[in-house]
Amino acid sequence: MGDELVLTPELRHLKSLLLFSSPLLRSRVLAEVPLPGTDQHMPLQVLELGSEADDVPVLIFVGGIHGVERIGSQVVLAFLETLIQRLQWDHSLTDGLEHLRLVFLPIANPVGLIRQTRANGRGVDLMRNAPVEAPTGAAFLGGGHRLGGWLPWYRGKKGEIEPEAMALKALVMGEAHRSPCVLALDVHSGFGMYDRLWFPYARSREPVPTLAEYYALYKLMHRTYPHLDYLFEPQSRHYITHGDLWDWMTTEAQADQRLLLPLTLEMGSWRWVKKNPLQLRSLQGLFNPVKAHRVQRVLRRHTVLMEFLIRAVRAYPAWLPSENERVFRQRAAMRRWYEQYPDG
Repeated sequence: MGDELVLTPELRHLKSLLLFSSPLLRSRVLAEVPLPGTDQHMPLQVLELGSEADDVPVLIFVGGIHGVERIGSQVVLAFLETLIQRLQWDHSLTDGLEHLRLVFLPIANPVGLIRQTRANGRGVDLMRNAPVEAPTGAAFLGGGHRLGGWLPWYRGKKGEIEPEAMALKALVMGEAHRSPCVLALDVHSGFGMYDRLWFPYARSREPVPTLAEYYALYKLMHRTYPHLDYLFEPQSRHYITHGDLWDWMTTEAQADQRLLLPLTLEMGSWRWVKKNPLQLRSLQGLFNPVKAHRVQRVLRRHTVLMEFLIRAVRAYPAWLPSENERVFRQRAAMRRWYEQYPDG
């Protein structure tokens, strides 16, 4: 995976997981991205668990799209290691994996991780890089701009898609085109005091076409785990952006009549800063817990959510709304999430 000197703890953790051997575990490299200032390239490493069949549901876990948000990669890697360890003794897991596929891209922006930056090695914010334009209301600068990589939230040059973004899209859409149902969880940090589960769109307050399916998943989660305190909502309730990768893939999946339901887990990093204001002295401290016991707490906290998503995707026919139910679910979702936006 390159010169050992450049590897962060997350990259070393990922490298160690690649050493495990199981007939249910596979790995591959999506792409190689150059590490600026060196002759090295960093692989975008994917690990898969479960069935290789085309007709099984799929759950995709993504971490580290923003390199500075190391805790996102850590959450995905910790959960992946737990599953790999369970392969050796947990027959309920191995039996269940015969009927679904779990796909992990724990470090989607390895150069950003090494350089401790939000952007990739070319200074581009991958979550502003898609060819998606917000019709109106995008946040100034934070919603994406083309002024240059010297400012955060740089979208890149018009018409140029970064290799990391193209690789992620190829991974997700490849699964969407072969599977009857694909869920995705993209793990981030850095927004607010609460942990949030966001669904598209980020580009506008227009309801996503799969709104009824998202509402059914939301109700399933809260019926099953009523004490989980995630705020489940459209991203557009908080801000509008250009270039969101999940908007791009959601739109393509809809055009192809494929079922893709991405969620972004936005961990509320302000809570960590509130408990330890000294974290404000570093950029890493703004986005990641620093004290060891808080890191451990975060790594534990989201296990129930990720286990729930595994069960939900495997049992998708049991909760997806029927055609008759979609109208009811759509209306209920509109009342819950969009009533303050009567024009949306």
